[in-house]
Amino acid sequence: MNSKPEINSVSAKAGKALEVARQKLAIWLEPANLEKLRPQLRYQAGILAGFALLAAVLLGFADLATRGVIQQRLQEDLQAYLEQVVPAGLHDNNLLADTVQVNSSAAGLGAEQTEVYLAKKQGEVTAVCFKFVAPDGYAGPISLVMGVDRNGEILGVRVIAHIETPGLGDKIEISKSKWILAFNGKSLNNLTVEQWAVKKDGGVFDQFSGATITPRKVVQAIRRGLVFFQSHQAELLTDRH
Repeated sequence: MNSKPEINSVSAKAGKALEVARQKLAIWLEPANLEKLRPQLRYQAGILAGFALLAAVLLGFADLATRGVIQQRLQEDLQAYLEQVVPAGLHDNNLLADTVQVNSSAAGLGAEQTEVYLAKKQGEVTAVCFKFVAPDGYAGPISLVMGVDRNGEILGVRVIAHIETPGLGDKIEISKSKWILAFNGKSLNNLTVEQWAVKKDGGVFDQFSGATITPRKVVQAIRRGLVFFQSHQAELLTDRH
């Protein structure tokens, strides 16, 4: 058995290489040598590369340190939104843990696959909720979440994120106005296609003074969400034990 001498030999070689590298670095860092190198382009490039590497390492450590916390906060925010669009009395399960992926590539919801959260009461699906996007808001995409009961009636809608104009388009937020509550109880069955529009376009939903595009696009997106639910209604309401 000669494994121990081999290990010792490898360790000795590694130690020698490390000592040589240390000596070279010490020579390179001598003030006189640095003074000679300073005017050279490779020296300046090396300094910049060193700072860039250090910054990348620090950012990497910061990302690793905060990733878990950020994800936890996002989950908490989503949980709060789900609770707003699906009444607590309709479920006794954990909505975040009871989900199904549904193909939505042709639904215009802003994603190829949509994660649908199933609300269950004693094992029976009583409602669903899901996130989707109005991609064509006045200033950019508008992210929403909607709860729908077994019959396809809206239980609630909330805006998760947007960049609409403060004081105008931001009235889609529940904290800024009650406009979003007008969708409660609405469905594809109790409104015609023409009624699924803002009043300026012949529909039943209010628009905002000076900002018609934002509510118009939200109304259109919500209707697309209901069409998506209707297309997968039988599949989504099937009991999953």
